[in-house]
Amino acid sequence: MADIGAVRFTLLAGGGAVDDDHLDTLFAYPPDARVLRANMIASVDGAATVSGKSGGLGGAGDRRLFAVQRELADVIVVGAGTARAENYGGARMSIAQRRRRQARGQSEVPPIALVTRSGVLERDLAVLTGSEVRPLVLTCTAAAADARSRGGSAAEVIDCSAADPGRVDLAILLDRLAGRGLLRVLTEGGPSLLGAFIAAGLLDEMCLTSAPMLVGGSAVRIAAGDTDALTRMRRAHVLTDDDGYLYSRYVRV
Repeated sequence: MADIGAVRFTLLAGGGAVDDDHLDTLFAYPPDARVLRANMIASVDGAATVSGKSGGLGGAGDRRLFAVQRELADVIVVGAGTARAENYGGARMSIAQRRRRQARGQSEVPPIALVTRSGVLERDLAVLTGSEVRPLVLTCTAAAADARSRGGSAAEVIDCSAADPGRVDLAILLDRLAGRGLLRVLTEGGPSLLGAFIAAGLLDEMCLTSAPMLVGGSAVRIAAGDTDALTRMRRAHVLTDDDGYLYSRYVRV
């Protein structure tokens, strides 16, 4: 197996060792296409968090692939509640990552885009105070003006409503991002936002880390919502590492 940043990955089903170039190829977005990808982690018994946070499930391999997927994305979309709970900051890119992004025609650092119906964000939120590039706030018509007034220059507020001014329309949200040239969209949740994308039929890919742990208790799943929305997916690949994690990429059929 190949040593990648102190993590050794193997491609299952006879694929063998995975080097850096192969890793980038496995998680590359389709060229010139609008794609919404989710990257989530869950325990063997389906828990998405430990004590309310996903970090307790992760390992070195998960963190490595987290960085790879952020590097490949044009924008990182996350619910405001998850940004608070996980103490989100801005994306960080090494010099090598910046050069690769430039070669792909991307900005050096992908912005974080916060989804919030209320538009209310604390001024000391880490993603607002610790981002190299200005975050995006994706909100509804009813909240947009107030969010701009209160937030000042800390973030760019984008109206993502359709007919209902009090609702963030997720299809419009993706249109707004595409209009800024942000076609390769990575969402990192949380469960309510991911569930809403699934219910709207908008999720194209799921990258799921299966952590070799049992959590029990009342932990949430990776997706939540009031409506079942069956979406057929095809497995593209599965990786593993020495710690027993599985890293699966699924694409919509």
